[in-house]
Amino acid sequence: MTDAVQTHSPDARFTPRVFSGIQPSGDLHLGNYLGALKRFVEMQASGIETVYCMVDLHAITVWQDPKTLRQKTREVAASYIATGVDPKRSIIFNQSQVMQHAELAWVFNCVARIGWMNRMTQFKDKAGKNRENASLGLYAYPSLMAADILLYRGTHVPVGDDQKQHLELTRDIAGKFNNDFKSEIVEEGFEDGDFFPITEPLISGPAMRIMSLRDGTKKMSKSDPSEMACIALMDDADMIAKKLRKAKTDPEPLPSEVEGLEGRPEARNLVEIYAALSNQTSEQVLQEFGGQGFGVFKPALADLAVDHLAPISAEISRMLAEPDEIDSILRDGAERAGEIAEETMKHVRQIVGFLS
Repeated sequence: MTDAVQTHSPDARFTPRVFSGIQPSGDLHLGNYLGALKRFVEMQASGIETVYCMVDLHAITVWQDPKTLRQKTREVAASYIATGVDPKRSIIFNQSQVMQHAELAWVFNCVARIGWMNRMTQFKDKAGKNRENASLGLYAYPSLMAADILLYRGTHVPVGDDQKQHLELTRDIAGKFNNDFKSEIVEEGFEDGDFFPITEPLISGPAMRIMSLRDGTKKMSKSDPSEMACIALMDDADMIAKKLRKAKTDPEPLPSEVEGLEGRPEARNLVEIYAALSNQTSEQVLQEFGGQGFGVFKPALADLAVDHLAPISAEISRMLAEPDEIDSILRDGAERAGEIAEETMKHVRQIVGFLS
């Protein structure tokens, strides 16, 4: 089953365009693939213009080793391409190569209100008790996220549960900018007085939330102390199969109905992974495997995952062996992104009153 991507523009005055990005600060895993990368490809296929980047400016809100950051940026770029994001059909680049991201972020820092930032729960979660020693960038990065989207006048953005609040902030900033500078926006030739769109969340079916293979109540993460808890996109076929065959389960057979997965987080997680990889619903998976034990289901899931993921892992490895190829793709993408970004900023500079 392939979810239909709703790509109608929220406002016919703006060209439909999707923007999304991933931080190059860790290893990508199965959850990133099913929750984000697979959907990037679906959006690309829908015909809407798609802009995808590695948000390396966001990554440095906490300290990164410079050599590692460069390598991780290439790894994320290779993962995009290996999973089906086509650099000819989508714009792929790393954020820091397009200086207008930082320029618009500063303008938005002066539009957004301190009270808005104080409501951002993710800063509190990430800074923890040591918030006085957190970087100013970590505090202000929702403003940069708004700039990332609105620099391309993005009409749609795919968001997970942890990003909904930031999209609301993006909408607030766009609305306040349009209101604060309405007369200048009209003078700039935008007769309705709205320069930035009020970005809509992208609807593409139920959100995928892949859980740990060792604890079905926790989200899959590369920071898990057990290396068996997470399938990395760079795992080879043997490692993928091993992790799934050793995934934690319970002693009961699979139910025939989805309701039977209630209170069985590990079973639910494995069924949902199978459903996502095979483009089926959980109901369809249980129609096939209901009443059977995990001794049958886990080998079938391992075979499916290897067939699906091993070619991706191999392509990522091939690309990383040719870093010049990745760098060339990112430079080309940055040039294309920069043309859109500069067109936006030419208007923004005029609207806010900068001499040029």
